[in-house]
Amino acid sequence: MAQTQGTAQGKGVDRSLAGLVGRAFGRLGRAGGLVFLLAGLALSGWGAYEGAYLAGWAGTHGTLTVKQCEVSYPNNASRSHRKDRRPIRCEGSFVPDDGKSTDAGAAVQVRQRYAPGTELSVQQTSAATTSTSADGDYVQSGMDRAWRFFSAFFGGWVLTGLGVFCLATGYAPFGRSRISFDAAWEAAGRGVTRAIVIGMLGVGLVGAGVSFLVSYFV
Repeated sequence: MAQTQGTAQGKGVDRSLAGLVGRAFGRLGRAGGLVFLLAGLALSGWGAYEGAYLAGWAGTHGTLTVKQCEVSYPNNASRSHRKDRRPIRCEGSFVPDDGKSTDAGAAVQVRQRYAPGTELSVQQTSAATTSTSADGDYVQSGMDRAWRFFSAFFGGWVLTGLGVFCLATGYAPFGRSRISFDAAWEAAGRGVTRAIVIGMLGVGLVGAGVSFLVSYFV
């Protein structure tokens, strides 16, 4: 009798413990989904922002006439990292296409040195505060680089789709999950979650792949 009661109590403790573990992993799955969702939105926003400027769709387009170019290392870069990246900063005068708000102290980060007098197609992302200050921001225009950022934009859709799936079902894609993938996928099919996830993953993967490939042909 005592042994039977002890066994029943043990099973009760086991079920209670299993329930606690299950709820914990359910929360872990949704927490991971939130991380995926935020990371995806951030990646897509960053890719769209940078890509729009590099493609010339945002900001003010104009010409920067190079005065000098020099290697510019970030202050916090390690010696090996400096040797690998070797960023180049070209300074000169910027003239927008409309001929207004010129900047004689413009500077832009580029991938190679240019001879003095070279005219670079650049995009002004923010204007200088005054006509004599050198605090304007510029990027070198180029559709090849723009398409790579668009690839990152679509890559963010993949992370966002995974985030939606994990948030909606509680599935944890890492470690031990409270709910199996098959059960989570079946649950997602009862509403619009599965269609949303498939759509986002499909658009993200195809868009990222096509954008990356196009960057090598433009």
